[in-house]
Amino acid sequence: MGDKIVRVLKKNLVAIITIVISMGVLLYFLFTTDGITALGHLVSSMRWEWLLITLGAMVGGWLLETYVLGVFCKHLYPKWKFSQSFHIAMTGLLYSALTPFATGGQPMQMYSMSKMGMDTGKAGSIVAMKTLVYQALMVVYAMVMVIFRLGYFQRKISNFSFVTVIGLVTNGVFILGVTLFMLSEKSTDRFLRFLLRNLYRFRLCRHPVAVYKKIHGQMKMFHDSAKIMGTSVKVYVKTIFFTIVQITLAGLIPYFIYRCFNLPLNPDATVFTMLAAQTFVTMVSAFVPLPGSSGGAEGSFYLFFGSFFGATIIPAILLWRLVTYYANILFGCLTNVVGRALGIEGKKT
Repeated sequence: MGDKIVRVLKKNLVAIITIVISMGVLLYFLFTTDGITALGHLVSSMRWEWLLITLGAMVGGWLLETYVLGVFCKHLYPKWKFSQSFHIAMTGLLYSALTPFATGGQPMQMYSMSKMGMDTGKAGSIVAMKTLVYQALMVVYAMVMVIFRLGYFQRKISNFSFVTVIGLVTNGVFILGVTLFMLSEKSTDRFLRFLLRNLYRFRLCRHPVAVYKKIHGQMKMFHDSAKIMGTSVKVYVKTIFFTIVQITLAGLIPYFIYRCFNLPLNPDATVFTMLAAQTFVTMVSAFVPLPGSSGGAEGSFYLFFGSFFGATIIPAILLWRLVTYYANILFGCLTNVVGRALGIEGKKT
């Protein structure tokens, strides 16, 4: 038993160290600034109904993640059960939280699906198409927020335009490339070769062949996944709608925390502005190469929400991370343990 625990600890050493550092930084600022004083004041004046709404949004996000995943799964496997989708959804959230750039969530979901009897190719297509839908909608969502709130954040945050443009362009170009590749594989492939040749000519790309193989491989994966999934309008309408609801609900959590703290109402702290701020936090955090975007997530939250929360920003970051990150790890582990005990992964579909 002891050897097994040691192996698990060694396997997840980087993730554990990152989580400890992240918690340590938060606790350091909490106890060395006015954070602990602000936290004590908040507890006595906290509006508990808004805390329940915050926790409800957390659980709602898990259920929406489960439902969207389930729509794709039931399209290929009509007998697929909600309990299976929930187990896979929480597995994805757990391993995404424990790995850099959230790279571990998708492979572990595919592994769990295969243990439930799902064909590996179909499992890959489900995960790939769900990822594509989410990423595409996230980019569109952020673009809409930029259009409506660009001026406000330009005034409040230095270098905001640069950070936002880099995030949107990087994600947007990839999503556009995947979409074009699905519509016309040959034309997109020719354009990709042409682009990389010219980038190499002007010394803007040192290893064009390696870059080509990587980009082409990713696009091919989504293309093949789309073929397996088919062109069911009903499936895509459902998943797009509920993914938008999921992104919106996650974006509202900072506003719920703000109301929970019972702070004097700031005329700038509108629902839409704070929703936009959380969207930009998500975009910026995605570039941090640490599990859970540790450091970058807290820093970007401080940057975007500091003017709203004022002296209570550190307690706000702590509660936000507990709800959106650490809870995924805790309940993800719990779900995996319970799921294995109940034999959910062993049930063949």
